[in-house]
Amino acid sequence: MIFKRRDPKPTLRAVAEFLWPRGGWTRAFHYVKHRMRRLPDSPERIARGIWGGVFTSFTPLYGFHFIIAALIARTMKGNILAALMGTFFGNPLTYVPIGIASLKTGHWILGTRMHEGEHRSFVGKFADAGADLWVNFRAIFTHEETDWTGILVFADEVFYPYMIGGILPGIICATISYYLMVPLLRAYQKRRRGLIKANFEALKQKAAHKADAKRKAD
Repeated sequence: MIFKRRDPKPTLRAVAEFLWPRGGWTRAFHYVKHRMRRLPDSPERIARGIWGGVFTSFTPLYGFHFIIAALIARTMKGNILAALMGTFFGNPLTYVPIGIASLKTGHWILGTRMHEGEHRSFVGKFADAGADLWVNFRAIFTHEETDWTGILVFADEVFYPYMIGGILPGIICATISYYLMVPLLRAYQKRRRGLIKANFEALKQKAAHKADAKRKAD
């Protein structure tokens, strides 16, 4: 295939680069920021897209963040590419604090209690639910018995509180991102237009000088 890597990336290397990209997360953040600034759209539309991406990062629907962010951006008439970039607000460095904040908020809204140390089993409950899904999938083709225990515990103690609790901090962080990005994007685009205009004028002057020099030579 044309776009297939000649040297397939080993699984462990792919996982390691997902958790820690080449050059570190700082370089990855600056790359996303640079690409976002250069999007050919109005600051408000780009910022609305970012709003959708940041908000989506507070949902427990991992694997569907791009789709959800794109749908939110389309509904809000925001830039879809900016929404996809905005989902990078959720990354391996922020998933744990986002998860804990969402869970605590969810338990507070639902009137339930988050037991001390529950956040330490947060990843474990995700793993248990995934293991149950795999076992139940195999049970379709084998004589294994289905087991929904891990999924039910995950849904009751993690997914539902997380989904409910992620709404408030998601709206707050997304709205802060919107109001921060609009003036920054507006200033950047104005500066970029000024640079383009200055370069264009410089090229015009250079062409004019060449034309004058040619006329004098003739």
